[in-house]
Amino acid sequence: MANIMIRRGAAGEYVFYLPKRDLEDTITSMEFDQADKWGGEIKLNNGGAYYVDPMPAPPKLPISVRARRMDAAE
Repeated sequence: MANIMIRRGAAGEYVFYLPKRDLEDTITSMEFDQADKWGGEIKLNNGGAYYVDPMPAPPKLPISVRARRMDAAE
């Protein structure tokens, strides 16, 4: 598992940052992005996918969370 940071970009999109690899990319989809659940599978613009344990509500951003890589694309 890796520590990642998620924040909002200038256009309102979610931005994913993995400090260990200095990887920053736009999040293209998130499994849960609702008022009562946030997180789950995250897909990146570069084709990568990570999993963040779902939270009961959207957090205040930016946030650092633990994420598990779901594939080898990067």
